[in-house]
Amino acid sequence: MLEACELDHGAAILTELSLTFGASDVEITARERVYQGFFAVDRVTVTHRRFAGGWTEVFSRELFERGDAVAVLPWDIQSDRIILIEQFRAGAIRDDESPWMLEVVAGIVEPGESDQSVAIREAQEEAGCTMDRLEPIAAFYPSAGGCSEQIRLFVGRVTSAAIGEVKGLDDEQEDILVHSIHRSDAIALLDSGQINNGQTLIALQWLARHGDSYRDRWLADD
Repeated sequence: MLEACELDHGAAILTELSLTFGASDVEITARERVYQGFFAVDRVTVTHRRFAGGWTEVFSRELFERGDAVAVLPWDIQSDRIILIEQFRAGAIRDDESPWMLEVVAGIVEPGESDQSVAIREAQEEAGCTMDRLEPIAAFYPSAGGCSEQIRLFVGRVTSAAIGEVKGLDDEQEDILVHSIHRSDAIALLDSGQINNGQTLIALQWLARHGDSYRDRWLADD
């Protein structure tokens, strides 16, 4: 959670520099599911207002529909170490170096689930983590040009973790190695360009900016 002064400052900037249009300035004229597998693809036909006035011609876009997700950065504030997981990612097969990535914990939100319950479940399944505190970092669209997914990112205070173990669900073909890394080393990985997936980049950028104040506050709360 951001400090009150940061929230106030951000709200003031948004008031001064507001978005020109809102949800009422787009019309969806048709929507068709063109593929349904583990994920889905919809074709949407839309028109929206133009900055110069009037409306665009009706046009269509394909949307990758994979549902929303929750990600969590597990952090042991006593040792000042964070938990990162290493796993294979099919989307990174194109990578010349490796399709395995260092990541924060993440999982898809199922119908009826709260974000907090997803964070707790995925931390346990993917990293053997138990946590006694969760606070939000950010909500964002990782690829809004063609994907409807929103990710809600949290930081969690770790009480235990399966460091060095292999975790994940066999029926989901998960093969996940659990790492523990000091906060300063995680920031060094970030700064040297070794982190190459979005939610982990955002989580570590947040940690670099707010880690000291959060750790001081959380330690003082104990």
